[in-house]
Amino acid sequence: MNTIDFFKLQSKNLHRDFKTRKLVFNNEFGKLSYEYEPKHFDIELVIYDYNLDEENFTLMKAQHVIAHLAGFEKWTVLIKTSETDLKIAKILYENQDIIDLRMWKDYISEAEIMNQTNFDSETKLAICEQAFEMGVFNNDVFFDCYLLDKK
Repeated sequence: MNTIDFFKLQSKNLHRDFKTRKLVFNNEFGKLSYEYEPKHFDIELVIYDYNLDEENFTLMKAQHVIAHLAGFEKWTVLIKTSETDLKIAKILYENQDIIDLRMWKDYISEAEIMNQTNFDSETKLAICEQAFEMGVFNNDVFFDCYLLDKK
């Protein structure tokens, strides 16, 4: 599966997880609210962090959320991005439990400063792959992760 198809699948999975909602009476708050039975995402964390409208969640909105999680401003930017940059985004997306986007940007920026150069996308991909192979980003720091299989 190519990387753009990977992100399309993530969008569909997020949308499917959202559609598992059921309206139930919440005894704690004394009102009706939604409960979810997601398979892929911590849907309640996604809803909270992205301030999503539970009544009007569409596949297009799911694509927008996935683009943000992958480090892009919006879906149209993601789909126009080079394959190399998408591969980096996929690696970071799949490892969001041990590194966030800011940490990656700081890491690559520091490497560029040390080497007094601006790396191209291919070099950044090689650095990213090597950093994960070498365990540079260990499990000492935990981040809120939206993926259920990483919790």
